[in-house]
Amino acid sequence: MDAQRLYSFTRRAIDDYDMIDEGDHIAVGISGGKDSLTLLYALKGLMRFYPHKFKLHAITVDLGFHNLNLEKIKSFCEELDIPYTILSTQIAQIVFDDRKESNPCSLCAKMRKGALNEKIKELGCNKIAYAHHKDDVVETMLMSLIFEGRFHTFSPKTYLDRMDLTVIRPLLYMNEADVIGFVNKYHFPVVKSPCPADGNTKREYVKNLLKQLNKENPGVKERMFTAIVNNHMTGWPKGNENGKL
Repeated sequence: MDAQRLYSFTRRAIDDYDMIDEGDHIAVGISGGKDSLTLLYALKGLMRFYPHKFKLHAITVDLGFHNLNLEKIKSFCEELDIPYTILSTQIAQIVFDDRKESNPCSLCAKMRKGALNEKIKELGCNKIAYAHHKDDVVETMLMSLIFEGRFHTFSPKTYLDRMDLTVIRPLLYMNEADVIGFVNKYHFPVVKSPCPADGNTKREYVKNLLKQLNKENPGVKERMFTAIVNNHMTGWPKGNENGKL
């Protein structure tokens, strides 16, 4: 996948779900992984020709694992001419050392989002962009079905009334395989997560399950995504019917 196709996928999602308005100041959550770096690159590219003018600010929540080197991410943001903030926290100590959580992901995510949202407001941003792609949408739906017994996934655009912030997900129509190909082609400085729970979670289980289902039933992921879009669940206004260009 080349940059122009990335911009096309991203703009289609933004337009379908009215994600960006004139004058928006958008924070982009940067984990250091492939998805968030791709999102940052895509939004920077769109700034040049999108009809609504907007600003970007990249931000990373440092959980405090002490082995996270963000120097390459800093350089990446400098090359894109995007301001970059690193928010230092002690979340890792609280979750793993103090509380010794056996299932740390839920508490970690809650604390990380809380710290991130407060910092975003301090920076004057009114929106936060997350790098969730099509695979994430379907995986979350499967997790909800398997572990909660309900048909649910996160929405393309969500207003957080308590924080007066809007969450947007511009990579909604991107396949994870396309993101991987794009990052490898352009040699993005991906930073591996230092979290000890990485790769050993319910999401990882569902990710592998979806891969197996799609291998045995080619196209099943696309059909699941279409079902999500067409069923208009909470937070999913009618957008592009099939998520394709």
